[in-house]
Amino acid sequence: MKILLTGANGYIGMRLLPMLLEQGHEIICAVRDKNRLSVNARTRERIAIVEIDFLEEPDLNKLPKDLDAAYYLIHSMTSSTSDFDEKEERSAQNFNKYLAETACKQVIYLSGIVNEENLSKHLRSRKQVEDTLYQGNFNLTVLRAAIIVGSGSSSFEIIRDLCEKLPVMITPKWVTTRCQPIAIRNVLQFLSGVLGNDKCYNESFDIGGPDILSYKEMMLLYAKIRGLSLTIINVPIMSPKISSYWLYFVTSTSYKLALNLVDSMRVEVITRDTRLQELLNIKPLTYTEAIKLAFEKIEQNQVVSSWKDSMVSGRFRKDVSEYIKVPEFGCLKDRQRIQLKNPEQALENIWSIGGNRGWYYANRLWKIRGFIDKIFGGVGLRRGRTHSHELYEGDSLDFWRVLLADKKEKRLLLFAEMKVPGEAWLDWEIDDHNVLHQTATFRPRGLWGRLYWFSMLPFHYFIFDGMIRSIAKYNPKK
Repeated sequence: MKILLTGANGYIGMRLLPMLLEQGHEIICAVRDKNRLSVNARTRERIAIVEIDFLEEPDLNKLPKDLDAAYYLIHSMTSSTSDFDEKEERSAQNFNKYLAETACKQVIYLSGIVNEENLSKHLRSRKQVEDTLYQGNFNLTVLRAAIIVGSGSSSFEIIRDLCEKLPVMITPKWVTTRCQPIAIRNVLQFLSGVLGNDKCYNESFDIGGPDILSYKEMMLLYAKIRGLSLTIINVPIMSPKISSYWLYFVTSTSYKLALNLVDSMRVEVITRDTRLQELLNIKPLTYTEAIKLAFEKIEQNQVVSSWKDSMVSGRFRKDVSEYIKVPEFGCLKDRQRIQLKNPEQALENIWSIGGNRGWYYANRLWKIRGFIDKIFGGVGLRRGRTHSHELYEGDSLDFWRVLLADKKEKRLLLFAEMKVPGEAWLDWEIDDHNVLHQTATFRPRGLWGRLYWFSMLPFHYFIFDGMIRSIAKYNPKK
């Protein structure tokens, strides 16, 4: 089948793509920036890529006319706290316009469980998108899920951050709200299973795991599985705004996502039917099984995708490609170079920077800078990195974004997503003479930008010098 995959850069899309390819389908990935699609060269050769921003007026000639099916995996919850519902509605309307020009028979939409009368803004928006897609000239299949549990999912990573960092929690009333978590493995089975199944045409199905748990029970069970000591004390006085700030500072989530999540956590998301699992003969995994499988992937360094790699988890609102050419005019630079004795190891060190490995020199100062960034509303260092030794264009890397990761050309280019009065790049390149060049570029914004750079010069002098020397000599085997 010829399948359109929207949201191909997202947490679900990145995992669904290899499954569909393995099944022999022809895949067209719709992304806003083709340079942002974090897949290896072999996968790129097997897919077609079209650049579409569904928030903009449709260019109806971009999609092939002979589509058989499409996955609608677009949402804007992490991009805004006020108008994300309007954006989601506009995206769905434009999607319908695109599909009206094709022969697409089926669209599959992953939504949220909407069985309560008083829904959150997020869940109301998901239901509105569902209603809009039902107006399209195709057969719609809607899968409604609650919390998705898997390595790299926002729900799993937030629970992980909380339980791993806080032995005692003072929590608001929403932790007693019940939900029905489902393993990412089962979500992918359902998404794949309904494809081309005419029994699923123009139907909406709830999908969930076998356990109905409160958020408090989920955290306590997580702690038990991990062998952690955890005490949770409920208080009725935490407002949604305070709860959102609490999640923002303790976990790797953005404030916008935290605020929308807290708003949704007051609503019970529990399935009302099991029709689809009976139709497809799928036995959902328990919450405990889902947690254990997630850690198997983490320990084997096989995390396929993470919500933190989404562009809206940082400050980017434009294409990555617009930042790849590092400016020269009006910029301040710190240039370092060093002759390498072992260029292969140095290249591996560059590709492993950040996350658990750290920044090779003055890691405590990097952590302080990340904490300051969080205080001022930035992303901080807690995003880490998805893979410990692999990097792709568009990946998040602590408070940086990967603009270019070309191992053949031996170059890695990062753009800062921290809160700074200007724009900053960090560039490593190994030349033909095995000399490592490290360049920090800052384009200041006004007087404050220049004051910021010169105030940081004493730190830059020894941090950047120490970092390049450590990259050159670091050997993890010793």
